Amino acid sequence: MAFRKAVTVIFLFLCFFPGPLVFAQQPGSSAEAAGPAAGGSALYAAEEFRIGVQAYNRYAFNESILSLERALAFRPGEPLVLDWLGRAYYRSGMDDTALRQWRAAAAAYGWSTGSGMLLGSRIETVSNRRNLLPVANDEVRYVEAGRYPGRYEEHTLYRQPTSVLPLEDGSVWVVAYGSNEIVRIDVNGVIKDRRRGPLNGFDRPYDLVKGQGDRLYLSEYQGCRISVLNGRGEWQSYIGGRGRENGRFVGPQNLAVDEEGYLYVVDYGNRRISKFDPDGAFILSFGPKMPDFPGFRSPTGIAVREGRIYAADSAAKRIYTFDRNGSYLGVLIGDGLLGPESLRFLSDGRLLAADTNRVLLIDTESALVRELGMAGNERVRIVGADMDRNGNVLAANFQAGEVSVLTRFDDLASGFFVQIERVQAEDFPQITVDVQVQDRLRRPIVGLEDLNFLLSEQGQVVEEQVFLVPGYRTGGAGVSVLLERSPRTQALGDDLSAAVRDINAALTGVEGGQVVSIVSAGAQPQRERLDQAGRGAAFSPRWRFDLGLRLAATDLLPSRKKRGVVFVCSGSLGELAFEQYGLSELAAYLSNNNIVFNAVVIGGQSAAEEIRYLCRETGGQVLPLYRPEGIRGAIEALASHPSGSYSISYRSRLPSNFGRAYLPIEVEVYLMERSGRDNTGYFPPLE
Repeated sequence: MAFRKAVTVIFLFLCFFPGPLVFAQQPGSSAEAAGPAAGGSALYAAEEFRIGVQAYNRYAFNESILSLERALAFRPGEPLVLDWLGRAYYRSGMDDTALRQWRAAAAAYGWSTGSGMLLGSRIETVSNRRNLLPVANDEVRYVEAGRYPGRYEEHTLYRQPTSVLPLEDGSVWVVAYGSNEIVRIDVNGVIKDRRRGPLNGFDRPYDLVKGQGDRLYLSEYQGCRISVLNGRGEWQSYIGGRGRENGRFVGPQNLAVDEEGYLYVVDYGNRRISKFDPDGAFILSFGPKMPDFPGFRSPTGIAVREGRIYAADSAAKRIYTFDRNGSYLGVLIGDGLLGPESLRFLSDGRLLAADTNRVLLIDTESALVRELGMAGNERVRIVGADMDRNGNVLAANFQAGEVSVLTRFDDLASGFFVQIERVQAEDFPQITVDVQVQDRLRRPIVGLEDLNFLLSEQGQVVEEQVFLVPGYRTGGAGVSVLLERSPRTQALGDDLSAAVRDINAALTGVEGGQVVSIVSAGAQPQRERLDQAGRGAAFSPRWRFDLGLRLAATDLLPSRKKRGVVFVCSGSLGELAFEQYGLSELAAYLSNNNIVFNAVVIGGQSAAEEIRYLCRETGGQVLPLYRPEGIRGAIEALASHPSGSYSISYRSRLPSNFGRAYLPIEVEVYLMERSGRDNTGYFPPLE
């Protein structure tokens, strides 16, 4: 009876295990020759595989690796086990090992099969990722991937766009000069909001920029004023009015805000630039002819960074530089421009310039200019351009009445990197799928909606999928605090406690923010209570940074979609810092699980390069505890960190075989001309 039961379980498992290669007989063997021992191997492999898959979905990646390795020992070369083993190693931060498993799986499937090609795409993406935040690559050209049209059939949606202001959720405010409004458009080109100003309305709005806090500034060309709006685009007040006196305008156009919140307005009719404090009080203006400056003829774009003002003149076809007081410094670009208009700084410090029918990338240090891309419409006049949160260049085409979406050519060709990170099947047949969507450079794709996802089980499209709150809409963040327990911090107990209090206070002020755990990185890392943080655990010269960081990061996995580790430290790492896990493995573990690493340094020392490396790789920063502006802003920034995490719920229609069946699932993601997919599976709970 026991043998018959084992054979029945094996038969049912193989029936529900997809693909003829899985647990297949080896060449030259036969079922008769294999006998009961082979059946036992299949049974053991099936059970270990089930345990490994379920451990993976509990974030127990080390346990998953052990079970999957045992399954592979029973059935060497099984591609589905190799695929899952690669997933577990990848989530554990062991990218090289994961790639080896995936290559072996692809070879077993056959590189030209559907599963092999999907693995090949994953292998290529993981092998070639470099950057985290949106930047413009010098070697890649941007091509038009889509448009946000101003007309749909016979309907006018908006007219004559002059400026774009990308938002953190992937959407963008478009300033519509021709229809006297600003419209907010999501990543699918759907208008989500529309603002037309106070009772008397906007009068030819031209440019829109973000100020300090929840504040936007909108220039009104015909109204000769600046409207102050809140973050939702609702009108609050005016700055200035028509006139030639100080603080007044004749045709204000482009705007810029510096790091301290000061507002700079290109006053086109008066051929000058005016500077205001954040509340709108006039400070100074500059632009008339001087002995070393020819004076503005047709001032257009403006951008400010690190005390320098960059101003374009479309008639002179130049970009000039000034200091923050308006003193002329010289010409940045004097040749090769067609008619520059808007200027915007990217996150890496380079300028994005709209230049008639093209978008340029300008290095302000070397004055090198590169053509990034061109709008494809025959009628082209690009007045404004900026980069959105997904790394696309948005170009406001005034003449064509639309916004062009320009995407890196290699991103368009390769599509999205889609990962099914977790399948929650505890309430089977109700299933929840957690999906991570990134581009090939590991940058999260934000702003996706239900219409961008297609789920299927065994090739059948899932009906009535429910789109849950995506990561980019969640405001809170989960944080694990990691405390250095070395002799160097033993005398800094008060500072350790102060740092924990400041971190907790900063998160308490953010809706949904929470300290998930506090971990002491001692000789044996352990969790601490919040009220005892900085005082409880023992200090040791053999303190373990690597084990402490792994523990702190692992505590975050089941919590928020936005998550980070804050390391409170002296700035140096001990001799045993990477005894078990190397620096690259730790960085990959954090990055592959979307965890931001920040370091708060106490004691006045500088941070080691290894600490800075972890911050760079994950989008964090190094913060002295007692810096003048405090650490609150950086901790609160975790709540606005971009997230490409999405969750979708549905009701499965597949038979579970009492929890023994491996049930396959596939997710496809579409956005304009780009797509990506991933397939995996899950086991329902045993009945």
